[in-house]
Amino acid sequence: MSAIKMKRVLTTPALIAFGLAYMVPLGIFTTYGEVTVKSNGHLPIAYIITLAMIFFTALSYCRMANKLPIAGSAYSYVQRTFGGKAGFLVGWAQILDYLFLPILNYLVLGIYLNEAFPSVPAYVFVLGSLIGVSLLNYLGIKLINSVNFTLIIVQMIFIGLFIFFTFANTHLIPEVIIKPLKINADDFSGLMSGAAVLCLAFLGFDAIATLAEESNDAKRSLPKAIIWTVLIAGCIFLVVSYCGHLIFPMWSSFVDNQDTASLDVMHHLDKINRIEFIRQISNNFMYNFFQAAYLTGVFASAMTAQTSVSRIFYAMGREGVLPKQIFYKIHPRFRTPYLSIIFVACFSLLSLVLDLSLVFSMISFGALVAFTFVNLCVIKSYLSGNTKTASMLFKYGLLPAIGVLLSLWLWTSLDATAMIVGLVWLAIGVIYLIYLTKGFTKTLPSIDHSELNSIIKD
Repeated sequence: MSAIKMKRVLTTPALIAFGLAYMVPLGIFTTYGEVTVKSNGHLPIAYIITLAMIFFTALSYCRMANKLPIAGSAYSYVQRTFGGKAGFLVGWAQILDYLFLPILNYLVLGIYLNEAFPSVPAYVFVLGSLIGVSLLNYLGIKLINSVNFTLIIVQMIFIGLFIFFTFANTHLIPEVIIKPLKINADDFSGLMSGAAVLCLAFLGFDAIATLAEESNDAKRSLPKAIIWTVLIAGCIFLVVSYCGHLIFPMWSSFVDNQDTASLDVMHHLDKINRIEFIRQISNNFMYNFFQAAYLTGVFASAMTAQTSVSRIFYAMGREGVLPKQIFYKIHPRFRTPYLSIIFVACFSLLSLVLDLSLVFSMISFGALVAFTFVNLCVIKSYLSGNTKTASMLFKYGLLPAIGVLLSLWLWTSLDATAMIVGLVWLAIGVIYLIYLTKGFTKTLPSIDHSELNSIIKD
């Protein structure tokens, strides 16, 4: 058992910054081309659908974070609510999206930096980013928090300019204003498919829950940070996607270059820009600024993604379902789960060989499994007693039930490859579970109630 505990240094603003850095305010451009094509040029509507589902689920995370303020997020909630076996399988699915998100960020960094510097191979940028992110994680959460604030400010400055230049350079006639929001019956299936992919854009809110043991007042700060992060990010994604469609409505041209569609938007914005002061600075001002702001944001997301998954491994190692000698180790000086961080860095080397589209799907599969079960945790945790008022049935019954239905709805919209790979991953988890329980004849290892209470009260 680890005698060293993590530092409780994170306040509500710090947790919000962590969540936004994880999401990347400019992360909308990571899936901009793919989801614009899937939704037939209606990316803002796809975000509205995803935000509706996410909001109900975010409320459930708030309930569970208040009830169980411990590291591990969905894994810990399900493990304590439905038992070790269910918790393990949900944690196993959750690992899928958390492990693939750093890989997604490294892939994006490689693609965009190689686009800017074609003479340098993409793998050089991938490896350099991976080493830098892992080193910052190794050195501690306080350093990461300081870097997060700086990188978010850079992105927010760009977003402000992007919105200003959009309305300064677009002819705002009624047919232009309404086009991104006007949908037909034929668009519905594409919107749902796109909305399923966009789940990864909101993953920062549940990543906040993994930091319960590094929060200075987890029962209060975690729920506040979760809701504020969802609302702030949702507003940013909606406004920026709408502006992108106003600037560059020719979405059909993205079909063959979905990974870098955002660069086409920025090129077009620079081309139509009528502000002479900006033209004097550079003919490619927004394109260059976007590259800098977006890539710093992706780097921040890679940092926070590695932080979160290492905390999930830490929680699973503490329970004993993963090897304690590796995953339940805290660095005596930096107070970080350093061996988990190194393990995630090694796994992230897959970014050298994987495809961006496949990684998108893998992240959404694991996220939707976790979302579904956290909603179910609220129903069981809060409504298992005898006394049930109308208010309780609404807050702890109806609202999470809507979250379950919306999560399942989006889950069925994932593409076939994601479903196949995701189910194979779960099958591997079942095999490992059979091994851990000796063919289901033994219970899974777990911390006892006294240690749990010690963690919560610490």
